[in-house]
Amino acid sequence: MRWGACTEQPGAPAAMRCGTLTVPLDYADPAKGTVTIALAKIPANGRKRLGSLLLNFGGPGGPGIESLAADPKSFADLGESYDLVAFDPRGVGHSEPVSCGGALDTDLGAGPGPAAQLAALRAVVKRCEEHSGPVLPYIGTVHVARDMDVMRQVLGDKKLTYLGFSYGTRLGAVYAAQFPGKTGRMVLDGVDTLTEPLTQQALVSAQGQQQALDDFLRWCTHQKGCVFGTNTRTAKERVNALVARLDKEPLAGQDGSAFTGQDVAAGIGGALYTRGSWPALAEALTMAERDHDPTGLLQLGGPDAPPPPGNGSAEPAADRVPADNMAAALVAVNCADDPDRGQEQAAPAAIQKEITGLEPEFRAASPVFGQHQLMTVLSCYGRPRGTDFIRRIDRPGAPRMLLVGTRGDPATPYRWTEETAGRLGSAVVLDYKGDGHTGYVHSGCVRERVNAFLIEGALASGTRSCPADE
Repeated sequence: MRWGACTEQPGAPAAMRCGTLTVPLDYADPAKGTVTIALAKIPANGRKRLGSLLLNFGGPGGPGIESLAADPKSFADLGESYDLVAFDPRGVGHSEPVSCGGALDTDLGAGPGPAAQLAALRAVVKRCEEHSGPVLPYIGTVHVARDMDVMRQVLGDKKLTYLGFSYGTRLGAVYAAQFPGKTGRMVLDGVDTLTEPLTQQALVSAQGQQQALDDFLRWCTHQKGCVFGTNTRTAKERVNALVARLDKEPLAGQDGSAFTGQDVAAGIGGALYTRGSWPALAEALTMAERDHDPTGLLQLGGPDAPPPPGNGSAEPAADRVPADNMAAALVAVNCADDPDRGQEQAAPAAIQKEITGLEPEFRAASPVFGQHQLMTVLSCYGRPRGTDFIRRIDRPGAPRMLLVGTRGDPATPYRWTEETAGRLGSAVVLDYKGDGHTGYVHSGCVRERVNAFLIEGALASGTRSCPADE
């Protein structure tokens, strides 16, 4: 492939070069056509060049090129030895992006009844098919992992050196399972689940978000002026009451829109991705609780589109990428990866019964986040089964790799780190006892150990730990 200027990524570092790679749409049947994958690299700037380091910043649906352009400084130490290479996975960003023609919201949990809601979900799926082109059925992780092996070959590396965050850890683990002999030094930070069905994923996610919220409230009640007082148990009760109250009687936003308890949960969830957002979250909750003003929570955003690892900011790509691409790709990938779903032909009454039966368990997992996570169980309704999906991963024989788990992670609970380590069989766990999503950009200790492994190959056996960084 040829590298050239990154004309479609405003604000890209001067050293960054961009290019495209053509791969089969369906590796099982190459005659079906091809898909174009967009890549970018920042060449190594030190004397000791070790090859290429492929990065994935998460999602599913996260654009890798934009994320690397936003914050190359966080990876400067690695960039002395490696060409830093990012890519937009198929269906994402500049790699033939999928779209659903607008918002994916169908206001589940309210409305005229399950039949109408499920019909609305089917309508969303139809819009996705109309706006996405041929790549939509071939967007799952197994396909993307195979794309990564083509990238490895084109980059000229005998083995893949890889650093993946969040969903990028699922990609790395699936690559190692498919190509254990081609796997080099691999680090997975913020470890995703591999084989749990969507219902179990949603339940564990609700528990993880609740644990992160409890950690925040413990911090808040020790700060001067916390709107929920000084008692952590009482603070939890007051947050639960705020969400329940606004679900019944929403606040009015400045534009006249209704701000519900689920919107509160989305704002809290977004702020829990980094501990640095906690003061802003405390202020936003004060505005909502004391002044009945949702502005602060609206400014925090929601958890479905977390910032990429790092602290920088790049101008968004002014291009042909649809505004809903990240949301559309997230659902499409998660559904393609789930072999256990069987809802597409189920009767509305049967699905309503299933959701009603699950509700107490989800509310017990989290009064704040349980309802939203429960509704994600329906996200694949009406979609055809994926053309390929993650099957059981059982000690594939890849070389030792490093898995970083964060104890207070709201998106990828620590238990997934331990479960994935067991399935890979060759993983060393780094237990980061901090808060926020992923550890590399939040902890000097984590960064030092990751860099030592990727650059020097230094990797101690067993579980190691890093303290929480204040």
